[in-house]
Amino acid sequence: MPTLSPLLERFKPSAISGMMGTVARLQAEGKKLYDFSTGEPDFDTPEHIKQAAIEAVKQGDTKYSPTDGTIAVRQAVQRKFERDNNLGFALEQVIVATGAKPLIADIIRTMAGPGDEIVLAAPAWPSHVGMIELAGAEPVFVRAGQGDGFIMGPEQLAGAITAKTRAVLLCSPSNPTGAVYGQEALTAIAEVLRQHPDLWIITDDLYEHIVYDNRQFHSILNVAPDLAERTVVINGVSKAYAMTGWRIGYAAGPAGLMNGVRKVMSQATGCPCSVSQAAAVAALDGPLESVGEFVTSYQARRDRSVAGLNQTPGIDCLSPQGAFYLYPSCAGIIGKHQPDETVIKSSHDFANYLLNDWSVAVVPGSAFELDPHFRISTATADDELDAGIAQIKKAVAALV
Repeated sequence: MPTLSPLLERFKPSAISGMMGTVARLQAEGKKLYDFSTGEPDFDTPEHIKQAAIEAVKQGDTKYSPTDGTIAVRQAVQRKFERDNNLGFALEQVIVATGAKPLIADIIRTMAGPGDEIVLAAPAWPSHVGMIELAGAEPVFVRAGQGDGFIMGPEQLAGAITAKTRAVLLCSPSNPTGAVYGQEALTAIAEVLRQHPDLWIITDDLYEHIVYDNRQFHSILNVAPDLAERTVVINGVSKAYAMTGWRIGYAAGPAGLMNGVRKVMSQATGCPCSVSQAAAVAALDGPLESVGEFVTSYQARRDRSVAGLNQTPGIDCLSPQGAFYLYPSCAGIIGKHQPDETVIKSSHDFANYLLNDWSVAVVPGSAFELDPHFRISTATADDELDAGIAQIKKAVAALV
């Protein structure tokens, strides 16, 4: 019999994708679920973006583009970085791809391989971990718990860097915690990175526009422009503009690195969808009123959901500063018994209990490398979110 690649043994399938599949199957069977498992805005793509895509189709803009995106969309990315982040990049430093996820994977494969290590904070997005492992490298976790505000400290980072370290990966606002690295935290991290001039720096800024309480977003290059020669900034249109299905991500970084990424992309993913690129130009160059309305809704949902969870004995939820996730601790639930006397021994057990007995889908903290927690996406319609939080409260009340 043919065998599969041993590479598959190096990493786990995405727990989030697995939960999405379970939810889809149960819904197809007719089960009513409160689905908090997926980080997908419940809002529709703004109309001016859809119209740009329609116009592109009408004009026959449906052919291959260059591997790294059309000049038009790359110039829109240039303008976005200059306008929103005060960062200047030459066109050759900019790449647009079929979503941020494969772009991150190609970037990691360009800079790291077997025997290398990439340092990142835990809790961590599972796909960051999987993409490191897919490249043959090893993820090295810096534990940043709730007591730290889920923020990686400079001393922790310094202690994780070894002779094998090739890169440090930052994610702010964070998936899964919603933690936002402020100027002070980034300045301290930058000082550590200056002591290691051979390290690459990857910053995943996908949730940049989703920050709360009038907080200002900062990328590491805003506080440490001297690190630009070894920093790649990753972003996309999926989360901010409610465009998850359009599959457009983009990145900017040192020309040598980005040329290497182009080489990988040319054999791996090819060019992004031409119609989606036209839509992305409209998103990046267009008004931000819709994004502001989305964020206002997300913040209100955050406030209600955090309050509801913190009224639940055994659950402790830190209010996130950005993104649209909650990462509550369920430490007070561990050891309790379900009505059938089954003991809840882990966040995985608790997530299964919520799904099977109370029709609430969450992702256990074990998927994010820091337990005992679970992730809730608040990118869910208001009535569904409120009803689902009420279900969680009932589920916990039923434990003994």
